[in-house]
Amino acid sequence: MLERCPKCDLNYFPEPGYYYGAMFISYIWTGWFSLLFVATFQWGLGWSSNAAFGVLILFMLINFVYIFRVSRLMWLNINVKYDPNAGKK
Repeated sequence: MLERCPKCDLNYFPEPGYYYGAMFISYIWTGWFSLLFVATFQWGLGWSSNAAFGVLILFMLINFVYIFRVSRLMWLNINVKYDPNAGKK
């Protein structure tokens, strides 16, 4: 992740532990996604529990970095107001 925004010079690391809340966002999204994923594969498609969890683990291993980054973006958007004219100033 960049230290600062190249357009508006926003500091992406304002203080130590700033993204601590993003961990909780990631945990909530991952938990709900996992429940829905396994339920869909097990009850909707009739797969076994082992197969559904195996596919879930494979999917999460591939996408954990993406989930982490989206959670950080969500946390940043909760705390910083978007200004479309910031780069023009």
